[in-house]
Amino acid sequence: MRISLPLNWRRIPHRYRLEGTKCENCGTYYFPPRAICPKCRRAGKIVPAKFKGVGKVISYTKVFVAPPGLEEQVPYYMAIIELEEGTRLTAQIVNVRDEEMKIGLPVKVMFRKLQQEDPEGLIHYGFKFEPVRE
Repeated sequence: MRISLPLNWRRIPHRYRLEGTKCENCGTYYFPPRAICPKCRRAGKIVPAKFKGVGKVISYTKVFVAPPGLEEQVPYYMAIIELEEGTRLTAQIVNVRDEEMKIGLPVKVMFRKLQQEDPEGLIHYGFKFEPVRE
């Protein structure tokens, strides 16, 4: 499936800079960005928020059969990450060995090529996560 260039440009803030929103009324962070706080409704005041990009693995799976465009990356890990700010997102985990992968693994964001439509087509970049190593 081809994604239009304008749609790709609109996704840059949350794909490239890991930006979401925060409700100043209740302090809840959201990713992807929301226009209205589901907790506070009209009383909420939504403002842009940039995430630190560090968190921990809440759940994960190892993918052996990938969707179109990601076949050359298998096997790989997909995980639900809980960021320090409290919001959760789904992302690919890279640079991790099988014996390292576990629930609670501390991770940090990195930006990588996600996929390319064809040899001369649009290249999609975005975030992935890798383990935090001391």
